[in-house]
Amino acid sequence: MTPQFAIDVIRQALLTAFWICVPMLVLGFAAGIAISLVQIATSMQDSAFSTIPRLVVFLTGLIVFLPWMLIKMTGYTTAILGNLGRYAH
Repeated sequence: MTPQFAIDVIRQALLTAFWICVPMLVLGFAAGIAISLVQIATSMQDSAFSTIPRLVVFLTGLIVFLPWMLIKMTGYTTAILGNLGRYAH
């Protein structure tokens, strides 16, 4: 295995992990901004008010995006295991 090949494998792993995480990160960011704006507007600083909606958003996002995430992960795993012979050189 050449150094360039190892770099490509690691780069592909990191890119796959990034794209799998992006939908949940965007949902978390949007929920955090929306909840913060509501808290600022209502002057309510209860921690349950900020935690419970974020958990609901993450759970909903996980249910919605899980099939797509699994497709991406199985595609990457299939590609890695399909080229297993190339890693031995």
